[in-house]
Amino acid sequence: MGINLEMRHLRATVAVADAGSYTAAAREFHVAQSSMSRTVLEVEQRLGVPLFERTTRRVRPTADGEQFLTIARRLLTDFDAALSHFEGYLAGARGAVSIAALPSLAATLLPPVLSAFRGARPEVTVSVRDGLSREVLDHVTEGTVDMAVTVAATVPSTLHARHVAVDRFVCVFPPGHRFGARQNLKWTDLTGKPFVAFDRTSSIRTYVDRTLTEHGIELGPVTEARNIGAVAGLTAAGLGVSVVPGLVLPMMRFAGVEDRPLTEPVVERDICLIHDPGRPLSRTALALMELLVDARSQNLRLPEEVRWV
Repeated sequence: MGINLEMRHLRATVAVADAGSYTAAAREFHVAQSSMSRTVLEVEQRLGVPLFERTTRRVRPTADGEQFLTIARRLLTDFDAALSHFEGYLAGARGAVSIAALPSLAATLLPPVLSAFRGARPEVTVSVRDGLSREVLDHVTEGTVDMAVTVAATVPSTLHARHVAVDRFVCVFPPGHRFGARQNLKWTDLTGKPFVAFDRTSSIRTYVDRTLTEHGIELGPVTEARNIGAVAGLTAAGLGVSVVPGLVLPMMRFAGVEDRPLTEPVVERDICLIHDPGRPLSRTALALMELLVDARSQNLRLPEEVRWV
């Protein structure tokens, strides 16, 4: 069987070496001198070599003692650093947190939240995984992320959802379009217009199609694309108008598109914070969740047509 030593043995031996005497080391540890001597003697017996030699004034490490002290100091440094890191993890100041989100939410809603979160916890590692609604929820159910931010319409009953924000749908159109002369647009204004739509894998498409169907609105020729940038570029090029939620607008303005709010009806999306109640969260993850839930009181900025709840 190998050498069996505990952390108290290492600390006592290093303390005696640093203090130069058993009495001073015992005083620092608030124990009797005899207790400190017994602890070091126990280390020597388990190692099979003497670690200190006494002079008239000091206790001095032997050659074997110097070698052992090098190892002991390194182990104590690593051990204390690891415990300090774990203490920070328990307090939510260290560790890692992962969150999945729709691309529009990852690009517009999360940045101010994560900036505030990291400002208070600079040593926390944050991972953001963006994807379509099904992919986002799969990350949560599979346990590959701590939580997700997505739209309420897609959340299964097995997961816990809490509303954190709402965004409103608007019409986007190319520069110079006649819609630019209007302050507001109605959904019926889209009747017969060429339209640039997100493909059917997008949660945006679900909202738009449902509203068009409920109000009997028939579009003109439809061009489909999956990517937000592609929809923006196609709209700006004049292939049609489009309808997008407020959190998507900042990602489309590079193309120079214009936008107006849509009324009759006003259509909004509920943005939800999702987690699996069957999976425990670290204190670090809980701290991020609390910040998202309390974002409204933190006055964290959001794009136009979006509000915290």
